[in-house]
Amino acid sequence: MIVSGGEALVDLVPVEPGHLAPLAPRLGGGPYNVAVGLGRLEVPTAMLTRLSTDAFGDALLERLVDSGVRTGLVQRGDEPTTLAVVTVDGSGHARYSFHVEGTADRLVADPGATGATALAVGTLSLLLEPGASVYTELARRAAAEGTFVSLDPNIRPALVGDARAVRARLDAIAAVAGLVKLSDEDAAWWGREPEDLLAAGAGAVVVTRGAEGLRAFTTTGVVEVPADTSRPVVDTIGAGDSVHAALLAHLHDRGLLDRSAVAAMTSDDWHAALTFAARVAGWTCSRAGAEPPTRAEVAGDGATGTNRA
Repeated sequence: MIVSGGEALVDLVPVEPGHLAPLAPRLGGGPYNVAVGLGRLEVPTAMLTRLSTDAFGDALLERLVDSGVRTGLVQRGDEPTTLAVVTVDGSGHARYSFHVEGTADRLVADPGATGATALAVGTLSLLLEPGASVYTELARRAAAEGTFVSLDPNIRPALVGDARAVRARLDAIAAVAGLVKLSDEDAAWWGREPEDLLAAGAGAVVVTRGAEGLRAFTTTGVVEVPADTSRPVVDTIGAGDSVHAALLAHLHDRGLLDRSAVAAMTSDDWHAALTFAARVAGWTCSRAGAEPPTRAEVAGDGATGTNRA
């Protein structure tokens, strides 16, 4: 079972063009989107987070269940739900402003054993204390126990307090991770080249480059594929999270959720994984908000990226 640990929040997304367009609530958050994406791809998955007992929290929980995500690790509290106000430019690129003070997801408690075969962490949950320290310790402990760890920093610079501490936290997780997935913007802020992360211990590094596609950096070379352009782009909300979920699904289906196994993947293996991830992200970009595709949708698209074990 893949456990996705981190924030669950509500994106307030414009429903029409214009600076003062009406906003509609969309359920999201990087780790939440990964969990939903994995559930819809029919991969055994669970979400580790803390949800508010408000109406948004109830809706977030309901969507997890509807997407096939196990919720036994979900904690509840009467703190409010984190909100992200989204603006979308003419090319569909999303920008965010966050309302995070005293919200439920950052107050998650260490659950102890999770039953995970893989643990995916990242995004706001690694920026905001006290939750950031909880997820960092979970990732380091999981790796020490032989559990596959995947990291997506998905940095939001406006929320970074102590940049040195955040970079040290990311360095510590990346050094024990089987997979680091990040955007080119993340890499620039972090100040770490993919080769640096490989040298530090990461099994593989996948960089998303927007319309330029995906690139995997491994100990044996670099593999890249173009973005999937078979569908028109509505917005890019959740695109990177869909890449993360698709990569984990691909590794799961092939029994490769192991740091050494990932490090040993061939260029052909990576081409298949990246092509599948690009296709899944293309589906998500073709719909408003973070709405990843189901396995049936991707299979009907002629995808060959995953085959159930």
